[in-house]
Amino acid sequence: MYQQNLTHVLAKSALPRSVQDYNAALSNASSFLHEIEKAHANPLPGDPLSKSTFSESNSPTSGLTYYDLETGAKFVYPLLTPLRNEIPRVSGKGGIQANWRAVTGINTTGLRIGVSGGNRGGVQAVSTADYSAAYKGIGIETSVDFEAQYAGMGFDDVKAIGAKVGLEACMLGEELLILGGDTSVALGTTPTPTLVPSTTGGSLTAAASPYSVICAALTLDGVVNGSIAGGVQGAITRSNADGSSDTFGGGAAGKSANATVSIASGTTGSIAAAVTAVPGALGYAWFWGAAGSEVLGAITTINSLVITANATGTQTAASLGSSDNSTNALVFDGLLYQAFKSGSNAYVSYLATGTAGTGSTLTGDGSGGIVEVDAALKNRWDNYRLSPDTMWVSSQVAQNLSAKILAGGVNAAQRFVFDADQGALGGGVMVRSYLNKFSMAGPKTLDIRIHPNMPAGTILMTSRTLPYPLSNIGNVMQVRTRQDYYQIEWPPRARRYESGVYADEVLQHYFPPSMAVISNIAAG
Repeated sequence: MYQQNLTHVLAKSALPRSVQDYNAALSNASSFLHEIEKAHANPLPGDPLSKSTFSESNSPTSGLTYYDLETGAKFVYPLLTPLRNEIPRVSGKGGIQANWRAVTGINTTGLRIGVSGGNRGGVQAVSTADYSAAYKGIGIETSVDFEAQYAGMGFDDVKAIGAKVGLEACMLGEELLILGGDTSVALGTTPTPTLVPSTTGGSLTAAASPYSVICAALTLDGVVNGSIAGGVQGAITRSNADGSSDTFGGGAAGKSANATVSIASGTTGSIAAAVTAVPGALGYAWFWGAAGSEVLGAITTINSLVITANATGTQTAASLGSSDNSTNALVFDGLLYQAFKSGSNAYVSYLATGTAGTGSTLTGDGSGGIVEVDAALKNRWDNYRLSPDTMWVSSQVAQNLSAKILAGGVNAAQRFVFDADQGALGGGVMVRSYLNKFSMAGPKTLDIRIHPNMPAGTILMTSRTLPYPLSNIGNVMQVRTRQDYYQIEWPPRARRYESGVYADEVLQHYFPPSMAVISNIAAG
C-alpha cells in the first residue's frame, strides 16, 4: 500500500493552474498508482519489478556492501627462542674476540702428598688452557615502499611492522646460531656409501645400467634449511642490500664418491644404503639415479636409508660441486659445534649404524631408564664430577624417551601425580624430566625440553652451573656482545624505507665438558 497522500503529491507535482487541472492530475496519478499495484500483484516473467532493486552482493569487495576488516594485521608465526631467552647477555670490552684462560686441572700427575720429616713435598703439575671466540656480526634487512605505507594508512603502520618483524627475524636466526652455528668444525668429504641391492621391498627395476648413489653429510644449518623440493645448499653467494655480496658455506659437506649397484631382476627392487657416521653431521642428503645424473631423493637424520623408488627431487648431485661447504665463516660456533670441536672434551656419542634404513634406537634398561643417556651422565660424573641439568631434544626423541621410560618393567620406575579434580583427568602421558643417578648430592633431575630447531635423532645436554667452588665462572655460557641489538634506518636511495636490525656478539661457553651430545638416533 502507498501512503494516503501520495496521489496528492503526484498531482501537485504537475503544477495545476486551476481546480479543474488539479482534479485531472489527481485522476491521472490515481490511475498510475493503480497500474503499479496491479504489476506488483501479478508480475510478468523477467519483469524487473518482480525482484528487489538491491540485493546482497556475492563479493566482499564489490556492490553496496560493507567490508568488515578488523584494524591491525595479525601475526601468526612462531617466535620460539628458548636458548636466546635463557642465556645471559653481557657486554664486551672491544677487541676482535673474547679471550679467557682457565686452569683445567691440578696435580694432574697424581702426585702423592705424604712428606717425610723436615722435608718439603713434591711439586704438582697444573694444566691450563687459553680460549678465544671471535665476535661476529649478525643482521637482517627490511624495506617498506612509500606506497605500502600510504596504502596502509587507517589500517596499520607498515613501517613499524617492518621494524618489528626485522627484530624478530634476527632473533630467530640468532637462536639457530646459538644451538648449532658452525664456523670451525668442517665435516670434510662424506664417505662412499655401502650399497646392498634387493629384488623386493620397492619399485626399482632391473636396468641395463646400474643405480648410482651419492651422499652428502649435513650440519644443523644444512638440515634445517634443506628439503627435497628446495634442495640442500653448498656454497652460497648472497647479494646484500648495499650491493655487496658474501660467500659462505650452506652446511653441506663434500659429497661422497658415487657407489653403484644393479637390481638383479624384476620391478620391485630396493637398495639399502649406509655411510660411516660423520663427526659433526646431524643429517645426510642422498642422491641417486643413473651415474652422472643423480638427483636428491631423501634427507635423513641417521646415516642410512632404504631406497625404494626413483628420486623425486630436482637438485643434482653435480650442482653441489666437490668442495666441503659445511662451515660458515660469518657466524660463531653454537653449543652443538662447541661440543663437537676437537679438544672440547665434551661427551659425544653416535649410535651404531644398525640395519640400513632402520638404524639404532634408544635402549630402555627395563627399569625406567635409557642406557645411552645413563652412559653419558655416568661419563660426565666419572670424568668431571658434574651433572647436566637439561636435555634439549626434538619432538621425535621426546616421544621415544617417553615410550622407552614408560615401558620399564619396574613399577617404581615412574612417578605419577594425580589431581583430585575428576575434570582434570586427561589422556596421554609425556615424560618431562629424567633422574640422573650420578650426582654428589644424590639423584638429580634433568629437564627434558623440546627445541624447535633440534633435528630428529640428536640429544644435547647442558649445564647451567658447575659444581666447582670458587671457579670464578658466573655464567657457564653467555652471549658476549660488543654491540647488542640495534636498528639503522638507512638514508633513502629510492622511494622506500630501508632498515636493518643488527648485533655484534659471540657465544662463550666456559666449560664445554659440561655438555653431552648423543646423535644418529633412529625413531623407535
